[in-house]
Amino acid sequence: MYRSLKSVFSLSELALSTRKVGVSLLVGSAFLSGISHAELGYPEKEELKFGFIKLTDMAPLAIAYENGYFEDEGLYVSIEAQANWKVLLDRVIDGQLDGAHMLAGQPIGATIGYGTKADIITAFSMDLNGNGITVSNDIWAKMKKHIPNGADGKPVHPISASSLKPVVDELKAEGKPFKMGMVFPVSTHNYELRYWLAAGGIHPGYYAPAKGDTSGQIDADALLSVTPPPQMPATMEAGTIHGYCVGEPWNQQAVFKGIGVPVITDYEIWKNNPEKVFGVSKSWAEKYPNTHIRVVKAMIRAAKWLDENNNANRPEAVKILAKSQYVGADYDVIANSMTGTFEYEKGDKREIPDFNVFFRYNATYPYYSDAIWYLTQMRRWGQIAEPKSDEWFMETAKKVYRPDIYAQAAQSLIEEGLMDASEFPNFDTEDGFKPATSDFIDGVTYDGKRPNDYLKSFKIGLKGDDQI
Repeated sequence: MYRSLKSVFSLSELALSTRKVGVSLLVGSAFLSGISHAELGYPEKEELKFGFIKLTDMAPLAIAYENGYFEDEGLYVSIEAQANWKVLLDRVIDGQLDGAHMLAGQPIGATIGYGTKADIITAFSMDLNGNGITVSNDIWAKMKKHIPNGADGKPVHPISASSLKPVVDELKAEGKPFKMGMVFPVSTHNYELRYWLAAGGIHPGYYAPAKGDTSGQIDADALLSVTPPPQMPATMEAGTIHGYCVGEPWNQQAVFKGIGVPVITDYEIWKNNPEKVFGVSKSWAEKYPNTHIRVVKAMIRAAKWLDENNNANRPEAVKILAKSQYVGADYDVIANSMTGTFEYEKGDKREIPDFNVFFRYNATYPYYSDAIWYLTQMRRWGQIAEPKSDEWFMETAKKVYRPDIYAQAAQSLIEEGLMDASEFPNFDTEDGFKPATSDFIDGVTYDGKRPNDYLKSFKIGLKGDDQI
């Protein structure tokens, strides 16, 4: 820590001196060789505080800090765990935090006024995949009867929620509700869990904010409610919920504790789905544009480090994340998923090299089509109460996702020789939309340019002029 503070304050003093005398002493210094000050400009704010929730996908923040990438940009950063997603968002809005590791739906939900209304933007996608759905041992024992086994005697994956439906129906016939936890109403976890349940014929319920009903349980076969990620295993063990959808390491924790079984990963629900983003307030980004670009630069480098050489750095990353100030879970629990494997039923460990992706497949780029997918799910489940035009979806995505800022950060890294243009999308031709894909558990095709047609393809969910 002494080295970190000394380096940062030395940089600040040098930068201040340079600005006062108006000469570019720093450009030629050995400490800052390769940094393109003339092109990008100095950070307007050097001391920054970022927030995160204790999940492995906060890794780009931890690595950017530990590897000195923030320092390279002239930034003195402190990173602070937050109690829950609402507290985290509120602290970004009121300025206690300069930015944060956020659920991809949080900047979108805030911008459209679902829950807290605020203008939040993102110029950096933190990862792909990384979540799982876990059920209690009792539910798993009942589900297994409806799941085919492979030649090795192990359950065939991916496991459809259709194997859960008879269990839910049985509980309903006994007058008992089936309950599952997810981390936040606008979380990827909520939408992935709903997607999986609905694809298997289980209705996850509607929201009706215009009527004051934000429970999300209208017409539900499965009652979903919010539980903070680190509390998921204990809440399930206590019998309060029958299962949950959460990021790592809290699915693997259930395996290690022997209290539940992860039945499916989000990679199997939607291959290479966007998960977390780095969010800042729009006003902060406008006040500190150079600082923002430099933050994105540092995290791009961190994401590359996490994935490079076929995940060779992951064991070192796990050691860092296991520290109490970051995720604070046991090394073996975090490594179970971060190093390219995932354990389902105890002893059923399978290779999933892309369970956590931080840089491959342009994972860090903020695609408009990702934002629009989240908006479709908000509409599907009633968080967006009224029908919206395809143009509205596009306009809203552009308010929140900022590939223009990302491109400036990437270009600066390319000019400095730290990264190659081939590692990024072609910014001259990129339109912000991934190709249409059918890589979902139900095979439905998603085309971000046609959101209303996409909504019409689902049997369960609001579409067209539907309203609750």
